[in-house]
Amino acid sequence: MHRAARAAGSEPMRALAAIVRIISGLNTLIGNIFSWLSLAIVAVCFTVVVQRYVFSSSFVWMQDLYIWLNGAMFTAVAGFALLRNDHVRVDIFYRPANVRRKALVDLIGVILFLLPFTWVVFYYAWSFVSRSWRLTEASANVGGMPGLFILKTFILGFAVLVALQGIAMALRSILVLTGNETLLPAALRYDAKTDVKPEASA
Repeated sequence: MHRAARAAGSEPMRALAAIVRIISGLNTLIGNIFSWLSLAIVAVCFTVVVQRYVFSSSFVWMQDLYIWLNGAMFTAVAGFALLRNDHVRVDIFYRPANVRRKALVDLIGVILFLLPFTWVVFYYAWSFVSRSWRLTEASANVGGMPGLFILKTFILGFAVLVALQGIAMALRSILVLTGNETLLPAALRYDAKTDVKPEASA
């Protein structure tokens, strides 16, 4: 009877752990895919430089392209960067803290700062992006890239992916504070010495 009650009580924690794995897996997948845009950015930028300084010619759409690729990549991988703890952090007190204190700081930070921030970004970007779709907005430069409305949609994607990863962080903190961190795979747990970072696939 007691074991059955304990097993039933752990089911909500297992559900939280499953949500953390799903969100983290989604951001890992998107991060691994869009990180390849860095190679495309270098290739396009190199081509633009060669055209300009070797052949004394250039295409405006190509100049737009590498800037747009840069914007798309950094907005798409923001959630993955948060998962890997790659964002800039003022961690004078955070890094040496124990796991439970880190979990508490993350939980408070997500609720008070990260989720409100992503909501503000999404709320104010919605009309900006929807207007761009209505106009099928393109580059303001003559001869520039079409489809600027697609690039602007990445702002909404940024807000959603970062918010989702913030939720995963909060749920992980709850698992830690309730003594259920072992329900998560090692790559998604806190580490006492340094945070474990899920590796990007080659």
